Amino acid sequence: MKIDTSLTLESLKPALDKFWEISGQKIKLIEAEYDTSKGSPVFTVEGKYTTRGWTEWTQGFQFGSAILQFDATGEESFLKYGREQTLAVMAPHITHKGVHDHGFNNVSTYGNLRRLMREGKIAQDDWEMNFYEMALKASGAVQAMRWSPNDKGGYLYSFNGPHSLFVDTVRTIRAVEMSWLLGHTLLTDNDADINLLERALNHARSTAAYNVFYGEGRDSYDEWGRTSHEAIFNINDGAFRCPNSQQGFSGFTTWTRGLSWAMIGFPEQLEFVASVPDEALEPLGGRAEVEAFLLKAAKATNDFFIKNTASDGIPYWDTGAPKLYQLGDYTERPADPFNDWEPVDSSAAAIGVQGLFRLGKYLKEKGETADAERYWQAGLTTLKTLLDEPYLSTDPKHQGLTLHSIYHEPNGWDHVPAGQKIACGEASMWGDYHMREAALLVTRMLKDEPYYRFFN
Repeated sequence: MKIDTSLTLESLKPALDKFWEISGQKIKLIEAEYDTSKGSPVFTVEGKYTTRGWTEWTQGFQFGSAILQFDATGEESFLKYGREQTLAVMAPHITHKGVHDHGFNNVSTYGNLRRLMREGKIAQDDWEMNFYEMALKASGAVQAMRWSPNDKGGYLYSFNGPHSLFVDTVRTIRAVEMSWLLGHTLLTDNDADINLLERALNHARSTAAYNVFYGEGRDSYDEWGRTSHEAIFNINDGAFRCPNSQQGFSGFTTWTRGLSWAMIGFPEQLEFVASVPDEALEPLGGRAEVEAFLLKAAKATNDFFIKNTASDGIPYWDTGAPKLYQLGDYTERPADPFNDWEPVDSSAAAIGVQGLFRLGKYLKEKGETADAERYWQAGLTTLKTLLDEPYLSTDPKHQGLTLHSIYHEPNGWDHVPAGQKIACGEASMWGDYHMREAALLVTRMLKDEPYYRFFN
C-alpha cells in the first residue's frame, strides 16, 4: 500500500455524508425487495441479495446495519426497523449452539441496541435493557460451550468441529466477553462454573499462536503477520497439527478476509482488555502478558496487510492466489477489480480498515506516535478508496453498498458477470455491515461523540 500522509479525517467528511445517504437507500431497498422466505441475505448476484446455505451467520449484519444507520444519522425509521426485526427474527441465533458466529449476529443487534441506550441515543427503558442484556448473556455462554483444550488454554472451535480453530472467531469472542461483562457465567455438569473472560482470552491467545505467523521459531520459514484461515489440532491431546484453509487458496497462503478478522480482532481486544481489572487478568498470566500477545498479533497482521495490499488499500482475495503473478507487482498500483486473473476483495478492506484505525489510536495513546501515524494514515488511505467508485455502489437498483466483495472463491460461489473472467461487481452482507461500522467509527469521531466500542 502507498500510504497517503496528507489525508485527514475532516477531508473525508463530504464522502462520508454521501456514503450515509446511499447506505440508507440500500437498507430500504433490501427491506422492500428481499424475499425473506429464502433465509438470511448473504451476497448479491446481479445486484440482488440472495442466500447461500452454509450457516446463518449474516442475519445480524442485515438488521445491525439499520441500527448503525440510525446511530450515524438519527433517522428513527432505521431504529424502528432494527428493533422490530431483532425481536422478530434473532432469537434462534441466541441459542444456536452449532456456530461460532455469536459475536457477528448478536453483538451487531442486541449489543448495538444496548450500547445506544447506555449512550442515551435511545430513551432508557429498564425492561427493554433487560431484554437486550439477557440475550447477550445467553449468547456468550452458548458460544463458550464450543470448547477444545490445548496448550494455550483452549479455543472456541468452528462449525467444522472440535479440531478446528478459525481466525474469524477472534472477532466473535466479543459475545463471550459481553456475557462476562454482564456478570454471567457458564455452568456445566455438577454446577462447574466456567469463567467466560478466561475462555475468550485463551481463545485469542490460541489464535495469536497458531493462526498468525511471525517468521520466528517454529515459523522461521514464514512471514511476519501472515495468517491461516484454520488451525487444525489433534483433539486427543490438543496438539497443533497444521495450518489449513476453507476459503483461501491454502493453509500456507493468506486469505485476506481471514487476515482482516485478525486485523480488527486483536486491536479490539486490546481496547477491551484495557477496561478489565488487573485481578481478572491474573489467572491468564497478568496484564503485561495478555497485552503483549495481543499487541504482537495486532501489529503483525496490520503490517502484513500494508505490505501485501495494492497501493490504494484494497487487497486481492488471497496473497498466494495461483494467477496473481500475472498482475506483476500489484502492490505498486491501485487494485483492479475488473482484471482477467484474480478477484479483489473489498470486504477484507472494509473489515481491516477498522483494525488500522483502532491500532493507530491505541498506539497513539501509548505514546508510540510514529507507528500510530502509519496505521492511522493507512486506514484513511483505504477508507478514501472504499468511499468512492468503483467500490461505493451508486446504482440505485443495486442492493449492495460496497462492491467487489468475494465470498468463497474455491467453491465458485461468487458471480462472474457476462464479459468478465473473474467474479466482481457484487456485494456481501458482512462487507456492507463492516463498511458501515468503519464509517460510523470515524463519523462519531468527527462529531466528537464517544468513541465507538462494542462494550461501551
